[in-house]
Amino acid sequence: MPLSHTIVWIDHRDATIIDFSFDDQHVLTVHHDMEDRKLHHKANTIGSGRVLDDPRYFEEIIAAMGNAHEVLIAGPGTAKLAFRKYLDQRHASLGKRVVGVETLDHPSEGELLAYARRYFKAVDQLAGPIR
Repeated sequence: MPLSHTIVWIDHRDATIIDFSFDDQHVLTVHHDMEDRKLHHKANTIGSGRVLDDPRYFEEIIAAMGNAHEVLIAGPGTAKLAFRKYLDQRHASLGKRVVGVETLDHPSEGELLAYARRYFKAVDQLAGPIR
């Protein structure tokens, strides 16, 4: 049986996926296999100097999510927004299960799980009883 809630914390290097319910949790980490380098934008050059979004990285994260019921996406920068856009465009059924996208720096696994529990508790209270 799938766990009821999933949080995906993502930046351009790593993603932490935590599936959890009231009394159980599973933590997975996906590492992006890009070269360990920084991009810098120089004057009079073509390109933004930003790390490009990698569909292979996003697909690895999606595979790690399994059959997530409700999803919260979090992270410190733009990767969370790019991942949300990728879900909406390429995996619409999973994109519909995203309940929020939040800015969150670099928490420990425990802090991330505590944040997700508080967030989903509020979402569940707003949704009311299931009929």
